[in-house]
Amino acid sequence: MLVTIDFNSDEALYLQLCNQIIHGIAAAELQEGDSLPSVRDLAEDIGINMHTVNKAYAILRQEGYLKLDRRKGAIVALDYDKLRVMSQLKVQMRGLIARAICKNVSREEVHELVDQLYDEFEGE
Repeated sequence: MLVTIDFNSDEALYLQLCNQIIHGIAAAELQEGDSLPSVRDLAEDIGINMHTVNKAYAILRQEGYLKLDRRKGAIVALDYDKLRVMSQLKVQMRGLIARAICKNVSREEVHELVDQLYDEFEGE
């Protein structure tokens, strides 16, 4: 999996890293049980601080995407607690929908966008 960091983005580096790893899992580029690079190796490869990678890995562990093992490193290990995921998704989407409404984005446009994004991950 190739990780690309946009140093000019307003999005925090650790969030960019988290999002790219989650996208890699969703797009099946990363599978359950796959090992990720060590904190040191990934930090060197993409030119960021080790603490930034460590923070991203810790968040991904808390959110149920990774398992951290002192000997094996970071491993893709998905937590399938759907109720918790749906609750978190509802909170995140509530903010996005409010922003869309404020910018005059219609319900139909939001549905179309969601369908497009799902199609991207499913490779259509």
